[in-house]
Amino acid sequence: MNIENTKAQMRKGVLEFCILSVLKEKDAYTSEILDTLKNAKLLVVEGTIYPLLTRLKNDGLLNYRWEESTSGPPRKYYGLTEIGQAFLNELSGTWTELSDAVNLITNQKQ
Repeated sequence: MNIENTKAQMRKGVLEFCILSVLKEKDAYTSEILDTLKNAKLLVVEGTIYPLLTRLKNDGLLNYRWEESTSGPPRKYYGLTEIGQAFLNELSGTWTELSDAVNLITNQKQ
């Protein structure tokens, strides 16, 4: 069994939740989202995040706006829609339950 593949699958499972969480406070462009994820040690490459942002937008969870940049081309800023905020709230509750259950199981004394 390939441990790296299993670890990658675990990260992918929480990536959507993490992206929505990054955007709960303020709109951000892709590089900012990537930096936040990388600073949290969640390794993500651009080739993974762009399709995911597009899917979240197409699902009505995100919207975007173009903003001029002083240091290059215009930037696409993503933000949560009302549906996205409700979705994130639901995921947050599920994450807490799941995290508590996994912690309980993995920290049990044998």
